[in-house]
Amino acid sequence: MDAAVAWISVTPVKGLRLQARDEVQVTEDGVPGDRAFFLVDERGAMVSATRIGPLVSVVADHDAQAATLALRFPDGAEVSGAVDLGEREAVRFGGLNMRASPVLGDFSAALSEHCGNGRLRLFAAPPERSGLDRGRVGAVTLLSLASLERLRAQAGDAAPIDPRRFRMTLGIEGLEAHEEDTWLDRDVRVGDVVLRVTGNVGRCALTTRQPDTGAVDFKTLHHLRAYRDDVPTTEPLPFGVHARVLQPGRVRLGDPVGLHS
Repeated sequence: MDAAVAWISVTPVKGLRLQARDEVQVTEDGVPGDRAFFLVDERGAMVSATRIGPLVSVVADHDAQAATLALRFPDGAEVSGAVDLGEREAVRFGGLNMRASPVLGDFSAALSEHCGNGRLRLFAAPPERSGLDRGRVGAVTLLSLASLERLRAQAGDAAPIDPRRFRMTLGIEGLEAHEEDTWLDRDVRVGDVVLRVTGNVGRCALTTRQPDTGAVDFKTLHHLRAYRDDVPTTEPLPFGVHARVLQPGRVRLGDPVGLHS
């Protein structure tokens, strides 16, 4: 089988439920609208579902053109309205200090109540810095279906592993297990897009959470450590790769994937 795009996933709010797409436009900053918003805690530090599992049960719909946002909660409640922004404030996004605008309205209070984990505040990612962990260096992430199958075999599970727990932009079918690792520092064409693979995606405790509820249900890091702890990598416990966009364009399900010369 030739390699091809098997899934495309994004989320308007970092940490909330991933959503499948049949096709997306890809720019130098990744998929427009992907991780357009993020949450911070009382200390002004970015938080995600790694720490607050119930976030993944919330579905966000963002209409950038209309400047509206809707949050749907598992009990059927919905909070929606215009995306009105306050004055920029200093926040911490991982190891980066930056200024971002809080989203006004009821969104933050609703997420705080749902998670029961202190006061959360919703911010819009500033134009000069997307809400992706690695910014433009990792604007797109890729993972092969064969790598998922290899992890399933390592864990000894009968059921396939839900790829959403790894929160990757693109899934690739038709590769060998971890073949994407061999693309490091090479150019890859995905549909109309050309990517430069810049590093491995190291894994954290978020991958142990069930993608619909956020409950911890799988010993992902234990299983990765058992067979991936000593492989060459740019980040610990690698599973998938991240890439910079060299040539923007459109990506569709089923588009061919391969090294670009």
